[in-house]
Amino acid sequence: MEQTLSIIKPDAVKKGVIGKIIDRFESNGLRIAAMKKISLSLQDAQQFYAIHRERPFFNDLVQFMISGPVVVMVLEGEGAVAKNRALMGATNPKEAEKGTIRADFADSIDANAVHGSDSLENARIEIDFFFAKREIC
Repeated sequence: MEQTLSIIKPDAVKKGVIGKIIDRFESNGLRIAAMKKISLSLQDAQQFYAIHRERPFFNDLVQFMISGPVVVMVLEGEGAVAKNRALMGATNPKEAEKGTIRADFADSIDANAVHGSDSLENARIEIDFFFAKREIC
């Protein structure tokens, strides 16, 4: 059983579509093993996205992620990483397939509604960043 991290980003939280996004996960065989709504600090966002530190969009990404609360979740299921990425759709919502989360709820490549781990290795790192073992059921 795989686990992956999902983040409902500030734009989607502000729109009030948390429940609709969670329904997409659950309706497609992903179980929520842990979930919490938090506000990232500047340091949290910089540390979480440190892999992108040298990219030109880093500062904008960090500012966006601290602009409002987010919902972080551990999703669990068969092929959870790949399934979550398919449900999210392309990073640019204009390129995302119809019916994906980003096609339906994202405004732009920057405000793209959700984050999902891109590999099992990164899923473990990202889950450990946000959750203690006792929080995952």
